[in-house]
Amino acid sequence: MHSETIEYTIGDNAFTGYIAYDDSVGGKRPGILVIHEWWGQDNFVRDQADRLAALGYTAFALDLFGSGRRADNPTDATELMNSVLKLPGAIEERFRAAMAWLQQQDTVDPARIAAQGYCFGGAVALNMARLGLDLKGVVSFHGALGSDIKVLPGTIKAQIQIYTGGADAWIPPDEVTAFVREMQEANVKFELTSYPDTLHGFTNPAATERGKKFAVPLAYNELAATDAWNGAAHFYRKLFGE
Repeated sequence: MHSETIEYTIGDNAFTGYIAYDDSVGGKRPGILVIHEWWGQDNFVRDQADRLAALGYTAFALDLFGSGRRADNPTDATELMNSVLKLPGAIEERFRAAMAWLQQQDTVDPARIAAQGYCFGGAVALNMARLGLDLKGVVSFHGALGSDIKVLPGTIKAQIQIYTGGADAWIPPDEVTAFVREMQEANVKFELTSYPDTLHGFTNPAATERGKKFAVPLAYNELAATDAWNGAAHFYRKLFGE
């Protein structure tokens, strides 16, 4: 298995990504962009890239905040997230640059690209689909489902998978209901799985400790995390005809 930290630039800004793929397999394969939580580009998102590489894909854990910009508490994480959200077009620009870089890799079929994100990254992945980027699929794990982007039928090219916690205080039932209506009205093929009694951040093993430490509603749920991962893996096999 090959994995490598990648330093890249967008304009005058430096970013740090991470690529992983099985170098014992020849030829081009689907590429999957992996988008980090509000904590920044950390070991968790790199682990997810490694897991995707083990499934036979080339995975690129991109960086939306900038090299070295990570948080270890919710206050700093919020500040990091807002620092990029307040820059008009910055997230789309950074995502497109990462996507273009991935498409240029020798191990990647540029016509078969998907994106999956966690928390903040899940919301980003969904918004990139809403903007009509040429993604085959999008997977969101406990990502926000609302958006200010107005989607017309036919805009979204990606098939979509959503995995959310039924007890997620940050993604309440009315937001889930509105998302379902939005996707149906936009004529999108999607699936949504909600796990009962499951809090925000359920895929990240560090979530429970962080929730207790900072008194925020986060918790890891091994059963939900495993089911969501297996669901996403099945989704990719169907999506890419494997």
